[in-house]
Parts: sequence; structure tokens; C-alpha cells
Amino acid sequence: MPAAPTLLILAAGEGTRMRSATPKVLHDLCGIPMVMWPVRAALTTGANRVVVVDSPARALAEVLPEEVELAVQPQSDGTGGAVRAAAEHIDPAAPVVILSGDVPLVDAEAITELVEAHTRSGAAATMATAVLEDPSGYGRVVRNSNGSVARVVETKKPGDASEAELEIHEVNSGIYVFDGSALLGVLSRLTADNAQREYYLPQALDLLRTDGATVAAHVVSDERLMLGVNDRVALERVRALAQRAILERHMLAGVTIVNPSSVQIDVDVLIGRDTTIEPFTTIRGATTIGEDCTVRCSYLVDCALEDGVSVGPFAYLRPGTLLRTGAKAGTFVEIKNSDVGPGAKVPHLSYIGDADVGARTNLGAGTITANYDGRAKHRTTIGSGVHGGVDTSFVAPVTVGDGAYTAAGSVVTEDVPPGALAVARSRQRNVEGYAERQEGIAHDGGGQTKPREGES
Repeated sequence: MPAAPTLLILAAGEGTRMRSATPKVLHDLCGIPMVMWPVRAALTTGANRVVVVDSPARALAEVLPEEVELAVQPQSDGTGGAVRAAAEHIDPAAPVVILSGDVPLVDAEAITELVEAHTRSGAAATMATAVLEDPSGYGRVVRNSNGSVARVVETKKPGDASEAELEIHEVNSGIYVFDGSALLGVLSRLTADNAQREYYLPQALDLLRTDGATVAAHVVSDERLMLGVNDRVALERVRALAQRAILERHMLAGVTIVNPSSVQIDVDVLIGRDTTIEPFTTIRGATTIGEDCTVRCSYLVDCALEDGVSVGPFAYLRPGTLLRTGAKAGTFVEIKNSDVGPGAKVPHLSYIGDADVGARTNLGAGTITANYDGRAKHRTTIGSGVHGGVDTSFVAPVTVGDGAYTAAGSVVTEDVPPGALAVARSRQRNVEGYAERQEGIAHDGGGQTKPREGES
């Protein structure tokens, strides 16, 4: 059996065309940094080592998993310089797969197929290629009569390629696999004889051919896997493809997504079967949704929904929200860092923050938990079977016992015993003749009204 490969991901590029203070490979792609897409694919292959090449700023150190090794490219001197910076991580007895942090859609299956094709070929290096209907702007792959790669012809400016070479539709993807020893043998011979004074990895292929070694090519069946990101237009193109793949994965697993073009779901979201996601819903972060749920036109971030939950329309579930089995968050409801018990309902126009709500509790419209006193957050505890009147405010910290009621319009500042009715509002007082007095003020030009007969 061949040795497990080393996967090397080049991610130290400055990405100036992104016009951003954020490094290119840290831009979000469906809920995770772009670089994490090839990193996750690499880890899934069962690679012996996964190494990411970063810039001296080490911006990637905080986002990479512990099992991923980090190499630092001291200066921005091209793809060849990036591989040189990781030379000490390369096992000469194992294949080395070279990926790019800005080519995010490559998957574990494609990587495995490339390594297997390289092993079968017996070549010193194998490049992943694609056959494009429109190959404009890509380097064309010129093959020998035996099918090996003779050279890659760049087409960046007129005269780089002949007319015959421009008719070639097979292009270089920038994804390679090398024998470790062969790669280490030519890295020191790379030169920077170009206008940019940079070392380019494709020169390693030329050096191998000069030494009499064979360079093979493996055609990738899905050309989308080789799409790179150089600017925000390309990022959006890749995002659309990634998003469609995420939606299709959920639909094939038994989730109904009504009008997928209007729905956004991050890559780490988990959704159970027979759940329905209705139009104009966004589900972000590490949100989990159980079976038989319905989410209507709502925004969910890092929350958890158990089976049979109903959300929306126009609900906002923030991080730390847990809706237990059969719970409901209705129209224009915002919930944050709260545990809403089984069968409990927050039907509409309410804010529930830092709260625990018991089973089968029904909170009326306009319910507010006042969880912040200007200095610290406090928690509200509402028991099971509580009936909250409309327009009730719970000023935390406060506890409401099981089976209790609150009267409409109450501002609850003290604990409510189980089964009690909390009436926390001022007594109504009707001022007779108030409207007539207001008319008198207007007639007197805004001055004070004169006392009526019998008044003093």
C-alpha cells in the first residue's frame, strides 16, 4: 500500500483584488472561512498530514483545527516559494498534494481520485486538469503522443501561445500531486527569472521533465471543483455553487425547501427529515433543526430546534436559543440565549432573552424579558403551564411559578408563586371632562383654562 499523502494548502497570498483588510482566504463562504473548505476536504481524505502555508501575520492560526500544521512563508514570493516554506513538512516517501486556499470547492473524492490516478501512472507528478468549453485565460495543457504532459502554455498576453495551442480546451487547474522525493529534489532549483521576481510551482514540472521524469494529467469530471477566487465577483460565483450544493444535500436527505433560490443555509447547519423551510429564510452557523419542523421566512443563528417546532414568519432566533419539542416562536418574535420548553408558545411580537420557559407555557403578545439592568444580564425563570397576559414585562431576575398567570399590561418585578395571578400595573383612573378642557386650552391660545363655575 502506498503511504498516506501529505496535503499542502497554499493560503499565504495577499488577495489584493478583494479590496479588503481581511485576508482573502478568511472571507466567509457559507458560514466558514473560505480556507476551511479545502482544509476539511483534506482532513476527510485520511491524509497523513495536512499543512497550511500562511503569511508572517499568521492570520489563519486561530481558525485552523488543532490537527492541521502551519507553515509560514516569510515573504510573498510565489507558489514555489510557498511550497519551499513547507519543505520540512514534506515526507519524501509519500505523495504530496498541492491545493490552494482560494480554490474552495475541491472535495475529498476529487483529491482521492487524483492521488489514485497519480499512483497508477507511475509519474513523478500529476496535475489535475479540466476540459472547458471556454478556456480563455487558462494555461493550456499540451500532451505528448503517449498522453503525458509535454508543457503548459500560458495565455495571459498575445503571443504566449500559438493558434493551434489556443484551440486546446484542456486547462491546468493549479492542483497537483508530486512524489515527495521528486518535489524536494527540484524545489531548490526553482528560479525567479520573471518580472515579478517570484518562484512559480509549475516550473517544478518543467524541471522534472528535463530530468527525464514523466508528468501526467488527470481530467477532473466536474470543472466547478477548480474554480478559484480572486475577487468578490468570483467569490459570489463560488458561493452560489456552494449554496446550491448545500440545499440539494438537505433536500436529498428529506427536507422540503420551498423556492430554494430565496433560502440561505450555512454549511454546518443540520436539519431533520420532513422539516419544511419556507421562502426567505436564512439559517446560519451551527444551527440544528429536528424532524417535522416548519420555519417560515425567519433568521436563525447558532440555535437548536427539536422535533415538531414551528418558527415564524419573521422570527429572529439568536445564538443560544433552544426550542424544545413542539415549541413555537411566532410572528415577529426574537429569542436569545433561552430555553423554551416542550409545547411552549411565544406566539407573536415578543422578546425573550436569557430566560428559561417551562413546558406548555403560553406567553401573550408583546411579552418582554427585561434582562439587562445597565450593568449586567440577569435571567428570567418561567415555570410550566404559565399563562402570560399580553404586554407583560418580566424584569429579571424574577421567577414565575408553575401554573401562574399574569394580567395584561403587567410589569412583573417580584417572584410569582405557583398558581397565583400577578397583577402589576397601576390602577386605572378616568378624568371626566378631559377632552372638553383640552378644547378650552386650544381656544385660549395655549394658555391655562379658566376655572369653571363651582371650581376653585
